[in-house]
Amino acid sequence: MPVILWISISLMLLSVILSVKNRYKRLIGASGWAIFSIHWIQQPLHYSAIDDYVNVALTIMMSLFCLLIAHTMYVQYTNRYMPAKGEIDITYMATNAIAIGSMFYFPFAEIPVLKEWLIGTVTSNVMWTLGMLGIAAQRTGNMITYNGHTVEIILGCTAIESIALFIGLIASVSAPMKKLLSAFMVSVPIIYILNILRDVFVVVAYGEMWFGPNSFEIAHHMIAKAGSGIALFVIAYIVMRILPEILELIDGLWNMTTEKINKLMKKV
Repeated sequence: MPVILWISISLMLLSVILSVKNRYKRLIGASGWAIFSIHWIQQPLHYSAIDDYVNVALTIMMSLFCLLIAHTMYVQYTNRYMPAKGEIDITYMATNAIAIGSMFYFPFAEIPVLKEWLIGTVTSNVMWTLGMLGIAAQRTGNMITYNGHTVEIILGCTAIESIALFIGLIASVSAPMKKLLSAFMVSVPIIYILNILRDVFVVVAYGEMWFGPNSFEIAHHMIAKAGSGIALFVIAYIVMRILPEILELIDGLWNMTTEKINKLMKKV
């Protein structure tokens, strides 16, 4: 991985494992978030080059969000903040979620060997599923051809982003192991299986030309993405029913963000 990612994630992980009473815990976490923001602010140049302005906006907002958390943790460090008994430590949970989620995502995104292994595994699973359905597709590397129409399996077809997100969120919660395991089982394995079915649907819809000349675009960009969004919403709802602390984390981050924005607007 790029050095900047290793440094930021390592600092956040160190902040997570340090004792709550360690006065440098917040300072180390703040440093990790600040460096993480540098990674994100580099991304808009790439996305603007390919005219993906939605991701330009998202990466800029992510960089600003990282700086917001970094500033909050630095203020906590200077004020020697200690969470009260029973109080949810929002910055600790957020740092935990991002650090662990990043450890599951960025190695696959940035290390070629791991990326190719994951893509190859998903491609094999898609081919196996097609075979079980009696669909005679051919594989060449990470390309799947059916009826003369070829679909390439890339990192975005593996659902690693969603899987890493849920792993990070679940790992950030302090709860009985039974609840954590239940939340994991209704999210990560289900997301992986549904993603395989999504890829199978795109291959078959494109190969059979179900939606005419634009079958791939309709199947992949519209139907599959909409279906994935609905599935993730339902899964997130179930996970938050099992672990309501995640909802408290999201609510706390929202309140923290709006409070910072309001203070900034008043100064302006």
